[in-house]
Amino acid sequence: MGLSIGSKAPEFTLQDQDGQTFRLSEHLGTQPVVVFFYPKDFTPGCTAEVCSFRDSYEAFTDAGALVIGISADTEESHHKFASRYRVPFRLLSDPQGKARRAFGVEARMFGLLPGRETFVIDRGGTIALAFRSLHFKGHMDQALNALKKLK
Repeated sequence: MGLSIGSKAPEFTLQDQDGQTFRLSEHLGTQPVVVFFYPKDFTPGCTAEVCSFRDSYEAFTDAGALVIGISADTEESHHKFASRYRVPFRLLSDPQGKARRAFGVEARMFGLLPGRETFVIDRGGTIALAFRSLHFKGHMDQALNALKKLK
């Protein structure tokens, strides 16, 4: 079972699609952070999920939030994926599953599919939303609704 509402967000450091280092701790205290874990670049459901966050990106930035997508794909895969679909936020590469394990994101379908979970972390580093669903629909809406409640 993953982290639940009220838990402290774990620290993690990963590389993004441009080879830049991202440390969660560098963003806490200044803005809420939306972290969504998705299974794989270029698959239909994951592309739809990432593009739903992309299409609502302005609503997230208007709410003062930073959006981060994480999968096990390589930096190169993320770079191609972000370029192809014009993704305006960072996609982080987690090939060893360190962040996934730290957040308690479990594999689904008998361990064959990496879990799909979305977390909203408030400015203080506390989990304000933990949404688990294999289906890609709903993750973006749940995250936006949680951000509205933080205001």
